[in-house]
Amino acid sequence: MKIQQYYLACLSHASYMIMDEKSKTAAVVDPQRDVDQYLRDAAAGGYRIQDVFLTHFHADFVAGHIELRERAGATIRLGMRAEAEFACVKMKDGDAVEFGDVRLEVLETPGHTPEGISILVYDLAQNRTSPQAVLTGDTLFIGDVGRPDLLASIGVTADELADMLYDSITNKLAKLPDATLVYPAHGAGSMCGKALSKETVSTIAEQKKFNYALQPMSREDFKKIVTADQPEAPEYFVHDAILNRKERPSLDAAMQSTFQALSLEEVTRMHRAGAQLLDVRDGIDFEGGHLRESVNIALSGKYATWCGSVLSRDRPIIVIAGEGGEKEAVIRLGRIGFDNVGGYLAGGMGALLHHEDLLERTERITAPALAEWLGGGRTDAGAIPVVVDVRSPAEHASGSVPGSVNIPLPHLEERVGELPRGTPVVVHCEGGYRSAIAASVLQKLGRKETRDLVGGFKAWAAAKLPVASGHV
Repeated sequence: MKIQQYYLACLSHASYMIMDEKSKTAAVVDPQRDVDQYLRDAAAGGYRIQDVFLTHFHADFVAGHIELRERAGATIRLGMRAEAEFACVKMKDGDAVEFGDVRLEVLETPGHTPEGISILVYDLAQNRTSPQAVLTGDTLFIGDVGRPDLLASIGVTADELADMLYDSITNKLAKLPDATLVYPAHGAGSMCGKALSKETVSTIAEQKKFNYALQPMSREDFKKIVTADQPEAPEYFVHDAILNRKERPSLDAAMQSTFQALSLEEVTRMHRAGAQLLDVRDGIDFEGGHLRESVNIALSGKYATWCGSVLSRDRPIIVIAGEGGEKEAVIRLGRIGFDNVGGYLAGGMGALLHHEDLLERTERITAPALAEWLGGGRTDAGAIPVVVDVRSPAEHASGSVPGSVNIPLPHLEERVGELPRGTPVVVHCEGGYRSAIAASVLQKLGRKETRDLVGGFKAWAAAKLPVASGHV
């Protein structure tokens, strides 16, 4: 038996393929929507993908169960409480699939969602009574547990889910043999929890020792601790959780209509009709020159998450990319169910070579220059600027530029009216990725006196400039 982990860093998502050498059969658990890697690896090893399991209806990405059904003929398997539009096999505690020396046994572990399951993986050639591993989905993470408060769990309260989670952790997962390997569906950076580790595999023994949620405590204490201080979930989470329940077009089918080259004339016409312009180049390149009213969300960061937070699902998206980046940009939008792409600008920024009137630039400012300006030492720069910190409230409270206004990036467009018109604005985040997005959003909204703080708050602190703390 082999367990192959596939880790998708941009979504902090782990999926798995379990392969049996004797029967040349495989099963995939929690696949990403673009499934080529599973099919490629299965073909290379001579395996047939027989089953695809979803541990629950994921909220932060669209899973690839439909794609594996269509391309590999895999049977879709879900927990007993799952309600789906598509044909599937529902499995309860103790139900199992066996092929060769592999046994995959379902353990119902609701809490993050009502239908959540974990999958016990047995290598029958080694040990028929104790599992080698448990694939815990979003119930148990390395260092954390799945949050029970996501709105994706429509019709069930956070309190009810926290009750279920306590039972799943205390009465099921924590009672597995200490040596059992723990393979979760997410790692650090995921918003499905608050304290996920960068590690991608652990053991039950390690989690009972180091995971805060597995320490001895009462049910009420557990419920309080797992619901406290959770990060704000992006709006698209509800959309994806619903989409994962539905019969829907495959990614290949969606790409046939979305991956098309557009002339500059077509792009400007579609933009006038309401299309969104998405520039996926790195922030420094975007700020050096970009198509007017485009939003910058670089492929080099948490691209899909921020696209889901900043862009609309209801209007076409036109991609502007560096050479060869168009397909990746569209695929990664498809991973979160954003199939509303209208196409991409043929030739990228080269299409604007003789169209200076359509170009716009974003000014950048260093931390020392900003400090001088705030102190009144730059009379050439105009009025004292408003500094907008687009990090989360918790980040802002831990240390900030004195006098800065905290407007988290997901709320910037709705709260732009709080910023005085006619006053320069300097935006910053922690290191510069989010502030490049923020500056582009403000410029798109007509706030042309916007500058981006180079290096973000890290650069401000590194320059030994004054830091305020302890407030939100």
